[in-house]
Amino acid sequence: MIIPDTSLVLVGVLPTPRDFEIARLLGWYRIPLRTAPKVIDVDYLAFYQTAAFGESERWQVHYIAEVHGHELVSRLDLFRDEPDHPRAHEEYFKIQIGPLICLPTPILADQWRRLTFLYSTGAYLNNARNLNELVVESEDREVLWRSLRERAVQAGQYRTNDLPDIPIDQVLIEWLGGLDLKISEESKEDWN
Repeated sequence: MIIPDTSLVLVGVLPTPRDFEIARLLGWYRIPLRTAPKVIDVDYLAFYQTAAFGESERWQVHYIAEVHGHELVSRLDLFRDEPDHPRAHEEYFKIQIGPLICLPTPILADQWRRLTFLYSTGAYLNNARNLNELVVESEDREVLWRSLRERAVQAGQYRTNDLPDIPIDQVLIEWLGGLDLKISEESKEDWN
């Protein structure tokens, strides 16, 4: 067992060796807000390596890292040496991570070549030999979605409890999807 079976895992793309070095040396991973999955409050990130990693390391998950937190920043905050980048002022989640953990056996892509994000669990990750085996099936899928929903709601409650005078953004609620959130009439009026 690499990680606890009940851990929530987000498999994300590690597009270049530069991104690998950032994760390894600086301890963070970035996700553009505009393409981010609905819930990023997970226990571990698993990194899917693209073709940029060369013949021997492409199209596989070889590393994971424990998630320590996240914040919303601009790309310019992440890469101060790229002020003229076309996306310099776009928002990104900066996910703080612990040391990279090398899996004893890489999880290969087999037929998959393109991947954006995939939710899984520690139990699936610990036993997977290929990406298809990371896909949560049957009753485990309901447990996974319930856990993700609870994480999203907890994150929302944390923000609103800490900042009671700031209304919840309707766009954020729609972005999170059907989480059965109860919104007060006062908050709804603040959106208009």
